[in-house]
Amino acid sequence: MKKIVSKKLVLILGDQLDIASPVLKNIDIAVDAILMVESANEAQHVWSHKAKIALFLSAMRHFAKQLEKQGLPLIYIKQSAKTIAENLKVELVKGKFTHLTCVEPGEWRLKKAIEAVASEIGVALEMQEDSHFYCTREEFSAWVANKKELRLEYFYRLMRKKHGVLVDGEGNPEGGQWNFDKDNRKPFPKKGPGLINPPELFDPDDITREVLAEVEKRYPDHPGSLANFQWPVTRKQALQALQCFVEHRLATFGIHEDAMWTGTPFGWHSLLSSSLNLKLLNPREVISAVLGAWKKYDLDIATVEGFIRQILGWREFVRGMYYLDMPQMAEDNFYQHQNKLPAWYWSGDTKMHCMQATIGQTLEYGYAHHIQRLMVTGNFALLAEILPKEVCDWYLAIYIDAIEWVELPNTAGMALFASGGRFTSKPYIASGAYIKRMSNYCDSCQYKPDVRFGETACPMTNLYWNFLIKHRKQFEASPRTRLMTANLARISEPDQKAIQIHAKALLANLDSV
Repeated sequence: MKKIVSKKLVLILGDQLDIASPVLKNIDIAVDAILMVESANEAQHVWSHKAKIALFLSAMRHFAKQLEKQGLPLIYIKQSAKTIAENLKVELVKGKFTHLTCVEPGEWRLKKAIEAVASEIGVALEMQEDSHFYCTREEFSAWVANKKELRLEYFYRLMRKKHGVLVDGEGNPEGGQWNFDKDNRKPFPKKGPGLINPPELFDPDDITREVLAEVEKRYPDHPGSLANFQWPVTRKQALQALQCFVEHRLATFGIHEDAMWTGTPFGWHSLLSSSLNLKLLNPREVISAVLGAWKKYDLDIATVEGFIRQILGWREFVRGMYYLDMPQMAEDNFYQHQNKLPAWYWSGDTKMHCMQATIGQTLEYGYAHHIQRLMVTGNFALLAEILPKEVCDWYLAIYIDAIEWVELPNTAGMALFASGGRFTSKPYIASGAYIKRMSNYCDSCQYKPDVRFGETACPMTNLYWNFLIKHRKQFEASPRTRLMTANLARISEPDQKAIQIHAKALLANLDSV
């Protein structure tokens, strides 16, 4: 009787470039193979920024080169017109593989497509938990249990205690409190940020230059520029970027992490999110490096805690929420907003200087920091009553670090409140006054942040007050938002009517704002 040989195909996706991945262990080079696919479908699933496409392709090709150097059997498919799932099916059948192994994808759509292929052709599928994260899906589900409120703060404290991060020997928080967020919200001085130590950026090598040329040729109509493409595309570069941040930028990161300034695209931010999300960096080594710098340079606890909260807290939390609530999360629309995304989200061609600056920077680099995303582009999208799916697709397309597991909860759940407070306690809305306080964007804008209606009224301000009027009952019901609607009492009834009339005209002509 002929012995049945077990033959394994290992699928590596473009955001799973971890050379220490458990799926790369125990490969029998005589019969097994690794598959990586560049699918044009992934670049076109949403209208992706050229820099995002280039980042993925360059990082994948560098990673493939690393696998080949280690003598691992690799099938690498370049720029296929087929989907990843279609290529996967072809290779499984052609190679007569009996088993398919992969790390769980960071996108629900891909997870379901891979499962469907394995089921259709009858191969055994082993979809492994992503060991990159601190918290497994099972652990997160256990934490959720029957909780009525799912809030980051309590999850974050659990992660700190469990992993011994910024806690003393008795499990108490270093510095005497768990959260120093209030210390990390200051705007830049009136004269601007001054000199900022530059981040570590990388000139394109031969592989990246080839990719940049391909992207320009294949995706000429896609948004964004490649002129300033200097992102890390290898683990070595990612480690250099981390070292640069902790040595030269971390000390001044915290206090102004929410601040914005024209011509200052990066501030003191780490720019490590793309490397983390591609798995070129492990969050454990990032946190270890930050803790090491804290001790070495006696850094401010508020800065260190604020950064670690983003990695060990929010990043882990939204990943847990994504898989807990999918696929419903992608359909959520708490306020039933239906407006179309204004065309200028893709061009920056708007009279609002805050949006012009933020979107212009995003088109140039494929990057904006968290406050620009939440309180400028996201804030306006919520106030302008834009259909959440259109906004989420834009975020997924336009940012180089956007992978659905992290992008969708941030956009739908936090920026747009589309999940209706499922894991956020309030809608994150603000008027032009907040933009003025945290940036210099308003200085050169034709709109006035303190004017609520009329020709010079700031659209952000007008729509903010209109939103409060429209949802007054909801805001008054919560102690966290009651003060916002209390301010409506200071606005006369005629002025409130004028705000609503002006907002109605704005909402009907968003493309001309």
